[in-house]
Amino acid sequence: MSSSTEKRKPIRAADGAELREVLEAHDRVLVEFYTKGCAMCQAIEPVLGNVARQTGITVVMVNPGDDVELVDEWSIRSAPTLVLVEDGEEVARLAEGFQGGDAIEAFLDEHAN
Repeated sequence: MSSSTEKRKPIRAADGAELREVLEAHDRVLVEFYTKGCAMCQAIEPVLGNVARQTGITVVMVNPGDDVELVDEWSIRSAPTLVLVEDGEEVARLAEGFQGGDAIEAFLDEHAN
């Protein structure tokens, strides 16, 4: 893995199995649960790319509509939902619609170990 964060961008997981692979490979991951056609989800995507580059955190995006078991497994009730996972465990959740980069970075700082 490169130490440079310049080219960091969100990883797209196709389903729950790919999401688990990302969570197992990284200690700290910000997961975005999005839905196709969601304007707020589309708007937040470049913001998440900037957050990944600025903070060095791994960001993974997954559409629970492509793997409906994720809806119950992660208790997804709205999109976009951001979930901070550390060592495989959910530590915080942000499900308040579109968030700017400063708000997401503050959320990460607030819940950092």
